[in-house]
Amino acid sequence: MLIDRFGRKHTSLRVSVTDRCNLRCTYCMPADTPDYADRDEVLTFEEIERVVRLAVLLGVDDVRLTGGEPLVRAELEKLVKVLHQIDGIRKLSLTTNGILLQRQLERLHAAGLRSVNVSLDALDEESFATVTRRPGMQRVLDGINAAVELGWKVKVNSIAMRDFTENQIVAFGRFARETGIPVRFIEFMPLDADGNWDSSAVLSGAKIVDLFSSKVRPLTPVEGRGSSPAMDYRFDDGVGTIGVIASVTQPFCETCDRFRLTADGQLRNCLFGEDSGDLKALLRSGGDDEAIVELMRRAVEMKRRGHGTDDLSFKRPSRPMYSIGG
Repeated sequence: MLIDRFGRKHTSLRVSVTDRCNLRCTYCMPADTPDYADRDEVLTFEEIERVVRLAVLLGVDDVRLTGGEPLVRAELEKLVKVLHQIDGIRKLSLTTNGILLQRQLERLHAAGLRSVNVSLDALDEESFATVTRRPGMQRVLDGINAAVELGWKVKVNSIAMRDFTENQIVAFGRFARETGIPVRFIEFMPLDADGNWDSSAVLSGAKIVDLFSSKVRPLTPVEGRGSSPAMDYRFDDGVGTIGVIASVTQPFCETCDRFRLTADGQLRNCLFGEDSGDLKALLRSGGDDEAIVELMRRAVEMKRRGHGTDDLSFKRPSRPMYSIGG
């Protein structure tokens, strides 16, 4: 098993398949095209499959494909198919901005995918374009609707930013209640490429709950959070679910069970940490399975008790979110 020094068992692996993205969200990407990793530095599907198979032998049963934007990776359905066939994976899912989702949905469905988290920060075109620096809100909504029609498990993730998200509360409340799709708000984290993050820009999870309760309907907590980063709430009439991931104001490090593989083959034991092991070097220098397993064990074992955003120990990560993987 992958167990760190504090007894946390790690069963969840986030796999970034690319650092490229077709949006330029202000909380993640620079306005101009960044210096992406060279394509030959990005792990192949075969390399990713090998790492995932070994991780499953160590107890990982939850694998999420991320980016950048994973759907810009050519023929992603081929990777989905081989991962879907690995015995021991309980949950295989995808995090996407949704722009390309409807176009690729049938291929991903045929490959075995049934779960998707869609990033969506606004429900009007003008606000959507403000935060993403690109048009396309309706394409995202069309992708969400198509996934629902296929019977997929769908969640919507929205970054909670002060002086922006407040104006989206009523629209998201209506969306959650009318569609039945859970909407989760993630506190704005210091992972933007421009380095403009400041604690004053964070709209706290507690404030989000207050805003929904006052502007839509009162929210009541849902019991049974477990190792999930989200605290979920239902409206008091039982219609619609809102979640908050208070990763800045109320970190959930005590129950964290995840680690990450970046697109360029680096292990990261914490989103807010630094690279914890160079798997690509092992994969491409003839490293055997035992060496890869040992590197994963060491990377998880070195994990800190907490990421420090709530105290003076916090040090801003050297990589922005698109280069790490969500």
